[in-house]
Amino acid sequence: MVLIINTTSNNELSNKVNWLLNQRKTDFEVINTADMNIDHCIGCGHCWLKDPGICAIKDDYGAIVQKIVVADQVWVISDTALGFLNHNGKKIFDRIIPILCIYLEFRGNQMRHITRYAKPADLGLIYQGEAEQAFLQVWLEKCAVNMNCHSLGAYPVTALKEAAICMH
Repeated sequence: MVLIINTTSNNELSNKVNWLLNQRKTDFEVINTADMNIDHCIGCGHCWLKDPGICAIKDDYGAIVQKIVVADQVWVISDTALGFLNHNGKKIFDRIIPILCIYLEFRGNQMRHITRYAKPADLGLIYQGEAEQAFLQVWLEKCAVNMNCHSLGAYPVTALKEAAICMH
């Protein structure tokens, strides 16, 4: 299943994604977070130490992380600010932490957290606004390494059809 998390207020963008994925007969769900209460990660370690896998922040993100755990792919749609994801898109990535364990392992020559679940979802990014695609691509690949999954790519909204080809 493909999980699309739209952090923008652009519902027309969600409609375009819906239409593209319906054409491809892809099993998907779109979550529009514009009216949801999602706080930033506070780095408290609760999800690693006190209640493994459960965030201490009680907001609307708890239901989203439960869907991330069972998804095959997670695509975040975000606006940009200062050439990077804006705060709404970034906090979606930051709050994925509970699906990792505090324990570490070597992957290649890098030390990374062990994933809590057998098959972490692959990650993709669709952004609208000014940003350097090559930089976002490298950043997303590093996120994927941390999550022990694959990067599906970072695409500007103008390349939405190309991104949809990767969604399956």
